[in-house]
Amino acid sequence: MNQLGSIYCVKCDRWKAKFKSTRWAINLDALKNQLLLVSVLTLITAGPACLIAWIAVGWVRNWADRLGLLDRPNARKSHSTPIPLGGGLGIWLGVVGTFMMGTLSLFFLQNNPMLASSVLPSQISVHLSGMALRATQIWVLIAGGTVLTFLGLLDDKFSLPWQVRLAIEFMVAAFVVYWQNLQLTAFIGIPWLTSILSVVWIVMLINSFNMLDNMDALSGGVAAIICVMLSVMLLINPEPSQSGPQLFVAATLLVLCGALLGFLKHNWPPASIFMGDAGSYFVGYWIAIATLLSTYTGAKGQTPHAVFAPLCVLAIPLYDMVSVIWIRLREGRSPFQADKRHFSHRLVDLGMTKKQAVVTIYLATITCSLGALLLPRTDFWGAVIVIAIVLCMLSLVAVLESLTGTHPTQPS
Repeated sequence: MNQLGSIYCVKCDRWKAKFKSTRWAINLDALKNQLLLVSVLTLITAGPACLIAWIAVGWVRNWADRLGLLDRPNARKSHSTPIPLGGGLGIWLGVVGTFMMGTLSLFFLQNNPMLASSVLPSQISVHLSGMALRATQIWVLIAGGTVLTFLGLLDDKFSLPWQVRLAIEFMVAAFVVYWQNLQLTAFIGIPWLTSILSVVWIVMLINSFNMLDNMDALSGGVAAIICVMLSVMLLINPEPSQSGPQLFVAATLLVLCGALLGFLKHNWPPASIFMGDAGSYFVGYWIAIATLLSTYTGAKGQTPHAVFAPLCVLAIPLYDMVSVIWIRLREGRSPFQADKRHFSHRLVDLGMTKKQAVVTIYLATITCSLGALLLPRTDFWGAVIVIAIVLCMLSLVAVLESLTGTHPTQPS
């Protein structure tokens, strides 16, 4: 009996050793490679952008008064003293400066393949030639963002009519959609309609982040969370049909995330500078472009429901925009007439402090975004549950907001 038991134990030990040496070893190596990829990609994208934006925003803050970029308090403002504007210029510089260094480094490493293979993980170095081919595309997209950044600066300084701003936003969006052939993944078999929807999507996100920029660290923080969540979704490579993670799009989002973190160092309550329209226009535009460049459903479209992932991640900014426009139209006012009816203001009406309102919106954004991470990994009914959770989250927010019986009445 003891002999049989010892033979059984020996066999068990052999099977355990074999199990550990195969499946777990493979999983562990894959995890290490994934962590290395994410770490290096974050270091070479978000790192420089954060540093450049932090320095640039500080410079703009010191020169804001002389540049005429000051946000003076009034009835609809949350601050009581003049605060510098133009933080968005620092965000833009963080993104442009990083891509400028990246483009130069890319062509240098292409001409020195031995150096590239020694300093970069293999998952990145094998894509250098593909990234070089897309360098022209990224600079065309940056050009569109540059136009919107300086449009925002002019609006910050001179308060341009909303008709002028909206017209230029549509022109820039149409230019990048048709010139770069960007298409919203919506499984609509009518190309011209898909293109129009893509243009509307870009303009909608530009204005949603502009409307969300109404409290310290709100729009910048929410945008940073969205960039991280979208990057994670693109890097974890959920689709078996894909040959690798979507490094190019993830890199564009991580660069913006780094620039936003550099800006938030100055914008964290109490803020010493605001991003202004220059920042909110650029941030909304850049995130919209990234969602159009991304692939959610795999090469063969195995998970078509994954196209709802961007809507889940962006649920809170879109909810704020739609609810504010609805309130203004219901009261017979222009949807572009600024006021204190935003999601964050309504939370303050419930008795929250401004910091509590901002953190609450952060948590709501994270909650909706976590559901989006599951969409490419689940079947149809799983997707229905994820989308239902996001809708329940927004419904809960709406119910909580309805508890307050009064709203500020001073439009501007």
